Amino acid sequence: MHRLCPKVVFNTSMVGYPEALTDPSYRGQILVLTFPLVGNYGVPCAMQLDALGLPANFESSGIQIRGLVCECNHAMNYACMFVTCVVH
Repeated sequence: MHRLCPKVVFNTSMVGYPEALTDPSYRGQILVLTFPLVGNYGVPCAMQLDALGLPANFESSGIQIRGLVCECNHAMNYACMFVTCVVH
C-alpha cells in the first residue's frame, strides 16, 4: 500500500477562494485558508468564459487541491447554494 504525504500550504488572501481551489500550483496539496470568511459570497458560475474561452473566475477547469482546511460561514447569499466545506 502506497501512502501519500501531501504538503500543507497556506493561503492568506481575503478573497479568491474559488481561484485558490482551482489553482494548478496547489495540485495535490492540502490548502489552509487563513481568512475566516470562506463561503460568504458563494462561488461564481463555472460556465462563464473570458474572451479567450477560458474559465473567467477560475484558474483551471477543476479543483486541484487534495484537501481543504477552513472555517465555513454559511451566510445567506444568492450563490450560497454552491458553497461546500468538503472538497474530497
